[in-house]
Amino acid sequence: MASSKNESSAAAGVNKKVWLYSLLLTIQYGAQPLISKRCIGREVIVTSSVLACEIVKVTCALFLMAKEGSLNKALREWTLIGSLSASGLPAAIYALQNSLLQISYRNLDSLTFSMLNQTKLIFTAIPVFINAVGGILVGLVTSYAGGVRKGFVIVSALLVTALLQYVFDGKPPSLYCLFALPLVMMSISIYQKYPYIAKEKEA
Repeated sequence: MASSKNESSAAAGVNKKVWLYSLLLTIQYGAQPLISKRCIGREVIVTSSVLACEIVKVTCALFLMAKEGSLNKALREWTLIGSLSASGLPAAIYALQNSLLQISYRNLDSLTFSMLNQTKLIFTAIPVFINAVGGILVGLVTSYAGGVRKGFVIVSALLVTALLQYVFDGKPPSLYCLFALPLVMMSISIYQKYPYIAKEKEA
């Protein structure tokens, strides 16, 4: 009985924190465009503003890591080559995004910026939704029609891709694609008809 009360009180505490953090994040998202527009004048250099913001983020992150005791371990394992190979390209894209955000703050009203900024959720969700539907359809075709027919579906999808590319982009398949397409079709069909079967090891 006591354990159930402790669990319910712990769940209530977590629920309060969730609401608190959600409220703070809502205020931050809502107020950030207005604050940035009011506090950052047009004479401020965009790259300087972005650099100052990132320095503050790094400083806060280092402080929190030092507080929880993981900073020394991270510094020992850190290498320049490993850091650049793992996060160099995302960091460059993120820096470009921040620069564009600062330009948007200056040239758009706060509400328009917030609405346009959140359209990234839609453009992120659409490919994920398509991939999820594709995975479900693959499972349904495999379970009801078998692997051989799934192979024919994949082959047909290649033809559909070529057709759609010609319709929307006006680009017919290149000579290399036309040469490779039958080979790919044959390989998919052969693999689906005669899948690899692992031989049992002799005792």
